[in-house]
Amino acid sequence: MTKRKNMVQTLMRFSHYLKPARYLLVLVVLLSGISGLVGITGSFLLRPIINNYIIPGDVHGLSYAVIVLTVIYLSGAVSTLLCNRLMVKITQKIIFDLRMDLFYHVDSLPLGFFDAVSDGSVMSYFTNDIDTIENALNTCFSLMMQSFVTVLGSIIMMFVLNIPLTFFTMVCFAVIVFIIYYNSKTSKIFYGKRQKYAADLNGFVKEMMEGQKVEKVFGHEEKNLKDFKVLNNHLRIASTKAFSYAGVMVPMVVSIGFINYTFTASAGGFMVIKGLLDIGTLASYLIFVRQFSVPVNQFTQQINLFLSAVSGAERIFHIMDIEAEIDEGTVSLTHPKGDVRFQDVIFGYNAKKRILNKITLYAKPGQKIAFVGSTGAGKTTIINLINRFYEIQNGKITYDGIDIRNIKKQDLRKSLSLVLQDTHLFTGTIFDNIRYGNLNATDEEVIAAAKLSNADSFIRRLPMGYDTILVNDGDNLSLGQRQLLSIARAALSNPPVLILDEATSSIDTRTEELVEAGMDAIMENKTVFVIAHRLSTVRNANVILVLDQGAVVERGNHEELMALKGRYYELYHGTRELA
Repeated sequence: MTKRKNMVQTLMRFSHYLKPARYLLVLVVLLSGISGLVGITGSFLLRPIINNYIIPGDVHGLSYAVIVLTVIYLSGAVSTLLCNRLMVKITQKIIFDLRMDLFYHVDSLPLGFFDAVSDGSVMSYFTNDIDTIENALNTCFSLMMQSFVTVLGSIIMMFVLNIPLTFFTMVCFAVIVFIIYYNSKTSKIFYGKRQKYAADLNGFVKEMMEGQKVEKVFGHEEKNLKDFKVLNNHLRIASTKAFSYAGVMVPMVVSIGFINYTFTASAGGFMVIKGLLDIGTLASYLIFVRQFSVPVNQFTQQINLFLSAVSGAERIFHIMDIEAEIDEGTVSLTHPKGDVRFQDVIFGYNAKKRILNKITLYAKPGQKIAFVGSTGAGKTTIINLINRFYEIQNGKITYDGIDIRNIKKQDLRKSLSLVLQDTHLFTGTIFDNIRYGNLNATDEEVIAAAKLSNADSFIRRLPMGYDTILVNDGDNLSLGQRQLLSIARAALSNPPVLILDEATSSIDTRTEELVEAGMDAIMENKTVFVIAHRLSTVRNANVILVLDQGAVVERGNHEELMALKGRYYELYHGTRELA
């Protein structure tokens, strides 16, 4: 009952995308109806043609009838052509709108969603699920309309031609309807599972392709093959059951159709011999029996595609029902200064595990604040909270004296620039990637930002310079070069607050010296938050906060913390590990 309810709800929701094209869809229905009626009309006219022209030998009348039939069938062909062309246009518009809505919503989801769902699973919504809906719209809609008209018209004409024979045909039709209903209900469950397992498999393959170096270094080929085999087997089983239940419909419907045709032909022949039926009526009736079976077969075939599309639509709407990132902020930052303060902040990614425990800190404009501590101490979490990527459970975070929950997220994040340990470069030129920090920047400003971060020299040595195309997250550059571009991108945005999360971790010591010289210029008059693995890079920070298990255990500048000879002192001299 729940599955049926879900299907109805899904179809009702999907009808929203059909509304803009409702008038064109009405035209498609009319054209499909004309195409179906042409076949019915042609089959019915066979009765008078045989009885009135062929049996009497009226060649002139037969010639006229052939011309009429030719015109009728040509009109059907034109209707079918127009219907198909029109449906393709409607389908592409619907898929365009659906894909846009899906992308817009996924792009608005909180980071917690992407923490829990693999990239491959997200991609499957835009590929597998969208594709199944597109295929169903292209073929199912018009063909099912045409099949419905043909079946209904054929039943009416068969009753008109001979009522006793038609009663047996209706019994066969009832059996066919039951088979379609039972198999459709069962196969839909497995089509849904198939979509899910296909998404899991895509996600696994994507991760393995991106992690080839790690896989080969640690010799995980055999283990990954076993894991892939498990996922592939889940998909195989679900696909086998889905296609088995769906596939049995066509041969069973065809077999019942042949049984019906055989009985009808035999009984009709007997009635002709006994003078109860004329040859023209029998010939016309038998064509209707065959014509009746063809659209039923087509309908059963389209049911499989339809059910797969419904499963895809259900998955897409499920994602679109996930609550988007909340932004209740109303305050605009017109001239942000960069005064950031935490007051007794408590946070956990879930209710069971607390990551930060009553964190209190402040950073005045122009100050450099450094976070040090072992892995899992909460350093990166603090950075994520400044950006309001996650919502705190208790306490308060203010920006220029305003609770960040009251600031428009777009304004808040525009006032921050972030350089991560894991750089991300987009497909496009180096110009495009640096300009990502400020889309309105000129080429001269981009080059100036590259010079500031000391990226200009290596860029100019590339064959195409700033017009070099980067692909696959910048695989054609070294890790250090990618990080330099990421720093240049941050420099171009020129915000009042700069966040550096292990920003120089991928750069060798010599390059790091060049970058730090450029970073000093970037950080001038800015509030800077730094997470660094090498403690030598935070010596000049105004305040160093030592974190342990989500709490600040020490704070002060380098000299003050060294004098304490506590946790920072141990970390600095290597007697305690950072990781």
